[in-house]
Amino acid sequence: MNILIAYYQHLGWALSLLVMMAFFLAGTVKGMIGLGLPTVAMGMLGLAIAPAQAAALLIIPSIVTNTWQLVAGGQLRELIKRLWSMQVGIMLGTGLGVLWLSVDSGGWAVRALGAALLLYALVGLFLPALHVPASAERWAGPVCGLITGIITSATGVFVIPAVPYLQALSLNKNQLVQALGLSFSVSTLALAAGLYWRGALGGGELNASVLALLPAMLGMWLGQCLRQRISAALFKRVFFVGMAVLGAHLLISG
Repeated sequence: MNILIAYYQHLGWALSLLVMMAFFLAGTVKGMIGLGLPTVAMGMLGLAIAPAQAAALLIIPSIVTNTWQLVAGGQLRELIKRLWSMQVGIMLGTGLGVLWLSVDSGGWAVRALGAALLLYALVGLFLPALHVPASAERWAGPVCGLITGIITSATGVFVIPAVPYLQALSLNKNQLVQALGLSFSVSTLALAAGLYWRGALGGGELNASVLALLPAMLGMWLGQCLRQRISAALFKRVFFVGMAVLGAHLLISG
């Protein structure tokens, strides 16, 4: 607990409040649409703290929320059989990226994060529904995983191109949510291993990440409640516009 308090005292109360608000909002988004926790959290925290520091705070909330999403649905075995090569690609891409990119790359990483957020938003807003034929999954899955891993190692965000690819597999709603949980879980664990290897994930960061779990879980609960009251399509549009603005800001100011 003393390490935890010291970590947030080092950040300062203003930045500590930003961390709590960022994870609360990120959890709310994930509760409503099933994804977006790392994207929102990294985007907001990237405005004030180093990407490596933000990514370290993300580890525990991501692991807990993604594990919950992963185990719900009852089709995990089938999804692993179908998506295992993509997950291997994610681990390899993250490992390779950590060797020369890494989320502690300073201003370059902030601009890369902005570009990833902007691309993610544009894909969500304008890209028509894609379809990946079953015959292409053998090579498309590993390639998608490899690129996702490299982007993860540079930005701490693991949605591009994993989310568009999974959405293009013609999975039903429950399968898609569980597949996203699988991909996000592997990405989070690979990122945690990379951060630990680089020395950016110590006891202080992990303890602070545990505290960040509290607002994230509260936000998820609120998001699940709000999901029943507003149009998911409208919320997604607002969400993607917000991500585009945030990404553009980071890209320009990074």
